[in-house]
Amino acid sequence: MASEMYFLILLGIFKISLRPTRKRHPVSTSPIPSALPGVVAHAMVREVGLRDGLQSIATVVSTAHKIEWINAAYAAGQREIEVGSFVPARLLPQLADTAEVLAHAKTLPGLVASVLVPNFKGAERALECGADLMVVPLSASHAHSLANLRKTPDEVVAEVARIRALRDASGSRTLIEGGVGTAFGCTLQGEVAESEVLRLMQALLDAGADRVSLADTVGYADPASVARLFGKARALVGDRLACAHFHDTRGMGLANVYAAWQAGITRFDACLAGIGGCPHAPGASGNVTTEDLVFMLERMGVATGIDVTALLALRQRVAGWLAGETLHGTLWQAGLPQNAAPAALREAATA
Repeated sequence: MASEMYFLILLGIFKISLRPTRKRHPVSTSPIPSALPGVVAHAMVREVGLRDGLQSIATVVSTAHKIEWINAAYAAGQREIEVGSFVPARLLPQLADTAEVLAHAKTLPGLVASVLVPNFKGAERALECGADLMVVPLSASHAHSLANLRKTPDEVVAEVARIRALRDASGSRTLIEGGVGTAFGCTLQGEVAESEVLRLMQALLDAGADRVSLADTVGYADPASVARLFGKARALVGDRLACAHFHDTRGMGLANVYAAWQAGITRFDACLAGIGGCPHAPGASGNVTTEDLVFMLERMGVATGIDVTALLALRQRVAGWLAGETLHGTLWQAGLPQNAAPAALREAATA
């Protein structure tokens, strides 16, 4: 009996081995970044905490502390920092010193200092102050666009055309990035069609934006939807899709970053301590945490040029300036792996 049972098991295994394997078709023909051993992969992490983070909290951080933040982030290896936004001080007093903060950032060699500009007037200020890059936000959600910018999405596209003409006439080399927000849905409108996101992204480029980015403003994205939309977007505009901006509102921020990485994106926005959100999108809290993102990429073998131990030390300082505010992040709570950090750092990271 035992021998018969053994024979049947072997026969079953033999039959399974004879089944034809299903042919797997690649989901995209675009090159996918690799973090395999021996292959050097790179990613850029743009710190947006000084703008996206600070605009969403009550605390007004002093100019001196902002400069200290930039200096420490630069010393840690960060080479792209969004330092503020040119908006009326009455609307966002947290960012009233953007010109002064930008002037300091411009003194640091090799640092790309960007600002957000919601309109033509803001773009004028960005050009006057010599920003390296200005991000013009556009919401693919009609409802959110009206609430956030008091313009329809297509009116924002027309504004970008005016900004491009202004930039070219001035002889400035400031880059224009069209940031397409609510790309995965909106708390005000609900569903946002992928076709509309892609249409507006192309319209921004046609109007004169040098590059575009996609943002999950309210944390609705999941890895599958990220892979699908970013795959379509890259097929449409290629490398002119230059950045991904994710919120960790529902705990999927890093998974979404990984999905975008597999789709070919190598530049990501993040906020130190995961602060931030959007004042005009209810529930849109918590950006991807810079230190968590850098740690994940480096562990994957993707070079960021950033020292995560220095970021954790900076986070501790920033947390002191933001007493009473809600901070996020997991690396700070768990600490670095025991074989990856000196004792002093482990103690600081878990204090």
